[in-house]
Amino acid sequence: MHNPFTPVASVFVDRRTARVHEEGWQSWSPSGAYALDAAPYRPTNDNWATVCYRPGVTVPAGTFQGEGLLALDPGDGSPARLWAAAEPLTEVPSIRLLVEGDTAEISADGPVKEFTGTDIQSTLADWAAGLGVAAPRPAPTVWCSWYEYFTAVTEDDIHENLRAMDTLDLPVDVVQIDDGYQKALGDWLTLSGRFRSRAGIADAIRARGRRAGIWTAPFLVDPASDLAAEHPDWLVREADGGFAHAGRNWGHDLSILDTTHPAAAEYLTSVFTTLRAEGYDYFKVDFLYAGALDGVRHGAQDALQAYREGIRLIRDAIGEDAYLLGCGAPILPSVGLFDAMRVSPDTAPHRRPAADDYSQPGQDPAEFTGAGRQWQHGRLWTNDPDCLMARPAVETRERWAAHVEATGGLMASSDRLLSLDQWGVETTRRLLAKVDR
Repeated sequence: MHNPFTPVASVFVDRRTARVHEEGWQSWSPSGAYALDAAPYRPTNDNWATVCYRPGVTVPAGTFQGEGLLALDPGDGSPARLWAAAEPLTEVPSIRLLVEGDTAEISADGPVKEFTGTDIQSTLADWAAGLGVAAPRPAPTVWCSWYEYFTAVTEDDIHENLRAMDTLDLPVDVVQIDDGYQKALGDWLTLSGRFRSRAGIADAIRARGRRAGIWTAPFLVDPASDLAAEHPDWLVREADGGFAHAGRNWGHDLSILDTTHPAAAEYLTSVFTTLRAEGYDYFKVDFLYAGALDGVRHGAQDALQAYREGIRLIRDAIGEDAYLLGCGAPILPSVGLFDAMRVSPDTAPHRRPAADDYSQPGQDPAEFTGAGRQWQHGRLWTNDPDCLMARPAVETRERWAAHVEATGGLMASSDRLLSLDQWGVETTRRLLAKVDR
């Protein structure tokens, strides 16, 4: 049940030059600035509305809406205006802007505070700095298996690229195994048939002087997993986790781990304690939107409380010295919990997203939202603009590399390194070497 929208402010605007910034709910939700006559990016199907936008929230046609943050440059030389959640960690109101004549009418369905500044990005940056989050630690450089191998990655692929890093003299700190090593979502400690030993591959990575990293989607559970079969009481009831299409991930409906259930919380802790003990100290936790979905939980916490407590369980298990990267995460409720945060949809070897939905993989949406959230970098966390792909098969690879470089954020390569041509090798080496580690 959502609260009614109540008026917050009326602002005179120059319709020709004014701009409005919508902040999306989570990493993959479109975020950025629009002219007043532009059509903001919206979900093109119901499943993407659940998995990539704010579930259960719709926006009337002709209306701008930010989730917890909405900023306006009136376009007439007057200060930029920002409306922000009063308590962003615990309550994230939707904030709307509707233009009527030469006036922008702002309303919200929860408490907001107003701030002013010189322009949209600097005003957002000042707001972020005012939250008092500690400056993020230097980010390591990373090689990630995802954008070359996707879920078909094998242990031999990891070994091949580990050798290639030495051959090509690439300054990679962390070798991160992405989705595909595990038997099923939820069965994180059971290997797929493509991997022989999780501890063994971590040892091999560390033996070459690099750090071992690993991917999980800690709040998602495959309904066909052993976990779901053996512990159905560990799942959030009456919750829609969405559907992950086979073309992108798993091709089935998704259930959600109820971390407010003591036994489920103990299981989650054991997963990350085990991975840490095996030698992994860089953790990419993904599809985190699931931990903040509404549903019937064992404990009394609301969805945002349950989400934050779930991330704290992970942090306690891996230790303060481990590096924690969030992805697919609700933005404002994640403040203060992560070292780095994905601030855009996935990139892809192609530019345009499916169905022109700007929450979906593609270089265009990744650039739009990554640029729109540049104000977060160094203030809330280290921004992750998503991985560099420099192999010849990548469309407009030069433009994508320039975007990744310009963000100054987390630098991760995601090619089969032996597939790189001279430009690809030199660009990958140069961008990795630029990082202050």
